[in-house]
Amino acid sequence: MLDKKRTEDARKNVERYLRDGLLKKITAKSDSILDTYIRNSNESLISAEYLLSNNISSLWAIVCSYYSMYYIANAALYSKGYKVGSEISHQVTGEALIVFIKDKLERQLLEEYQEAKNEAEELAKIEAENILDDFEKEKSKRSFLQYETTEIIKKGKAETSLKRAKKFVLEMRKLLL
Repeated sequence: MLDKKRTEDARKNVERYLRDGLLKKITAKSDSILDTYIRNSNESLISAEYLLSNNISSLWAIVCSYYSMYYIANAALYSKGYKVGSEISHQVTGEALIVFIKDKLERQLLEEYQEAKNEAEELAKIEAENILDDFEKEKSKRSFLQYETTEIIKKGKAETSLKRAKKFVLEMRKLLL
């Protein structure tokens, strides 16, 4: 879960990324750029499912699951007027999500949960934070598992990665509407 310190650190880092050009505010959006992010996300998710369901590679199922999240996150940021540069792009994407998408994601989830529960606001906040936390977990896990883990452990982790990626991609797509 994202605590206040993590959120504040992300805000400070994003300000620096904007100053340093690692993240750019854009005024004119290109449909082809947005479509490419979405297409890459879909392709990565399909690849992860294929790799996992056919027992080809748990490692690459994890990597593809993460990349489906990464691309759709960049699509959501782009649709909100921000383009992530090529340097430390994974870090910039994660922090920009916290700063620019978290509140919008909370509102989207609030609408869905409001009819079901009176405490929808708290649930949505927790859910939004969990989704963003999942992105950070997958980023870390991809790096660790890519270089330091056995195949048996990777299989279970890959199933979790794919589940998280599907949920994350679904929620980010809702923000693109």
